[in-house]
Amino acid sequence: MLNKRVIFVAGPTASGKSELALRLADVLAGGRAVIINADSMQMYRDLRIVTARPEQADEACVPHRLYGVLDADDPCSAARYRDLALPEVQSALDAGRLPIVAGGTGLYFRALTHGLSPVPDIPPDIRAAAQRLMRRIGNQKFHDALRSRDPVMADRLNPGDTQRCLRAFEVVEATGRSLADWQAMPNDGPVLRGDVSSLVLAPPREWLYDRCNRRFERMLDKGALDEIRALDAKGYAPDLPAMKALGVPELLRLVRGECSRDEAVTAAQTATRRYAKRQLTWFRHQMRDATVIDAVDPDERLVQAGRALPQ
Repeated sequence: MLNKRVIFVAGPTASGKSELALRLADVLAGGRAVIINADSMQMYRDLRIVTARPEQADEACVPHRLYGVLDADDPCSAARYRDLALPEVQSALDAGRLPIVAGGTGLYFRALTHGLSPVPDIPPDIRAAAQRLMRRIGNQKFHDALRSRDPVMADRLNPGDTQRCLRAFEVVEATGRSLADWQAMPNDGPVLRGDVSSLVLAPPREWLYDRCNRRFERMLDKGALDEIRALDAKGYAPDLPAMKALGVPELLRLVRGECSRDEAVTAAQTATRRYAKRQLTWFRHQMRDATVIDAVDPDERLVQAGRALPQ
């Protein structure tokens, strides 16, 4: 489907992906670009502030797609993301614009370039039963239950990795086969083919961690608590991905009076730093052909990107 170039700008949370994407749109395409979201939580319209979505002024400068397009109770899988993103890429190309796919959800990038393992759809009753079981017995005992059914995946997953443990459990319950078996099968579905240039931001960890901390404090200054109060008032199920976005569980506890502001901030900053570390590891191992941008100065980042990208 692809006969012109596409640029990926990937990296951990708070690393500056949106800023670099905007500057590339200006330098490489003179503003004739389209920035397409590849961040799973920025898909949700309820979470503009707490997910650090691009500012409205930035969206006015360059068209942005797939930002804030779903309600928080409308989960987005990697397969659904691919089905939404591929037409946006093609539409940009057809309009003579440069598609820049920017975000931090590694599986979204992989879905676009490699497809997805052909796991059958999981019946809603099995998915709901797995979620109820986890809520009732807790993460560790749920992990033990997973081990009794699928020891291979249990060995790969930490009990605290709620979403992946749930996924492995529901797959073996629904299909009778380990998720590992499905993942070993050839991927399926449409993918991007052609000139894709990938950039991965990988700044020094101490710089990144400090940026994570400061960005969360800025979110609070911008009204994150009001955003979370509005989210809480909608009564969404706690197991929804949006309800587990970085900072959301901690701020929910704060607005419900279950912890102090300092406790919420510290916990959210810690969770964000740990997530950023996991993202760095994922991109390092899964996007090995990408050009690594390790500079922290915006101008130097642009220089590093320019050296890697075809003119």
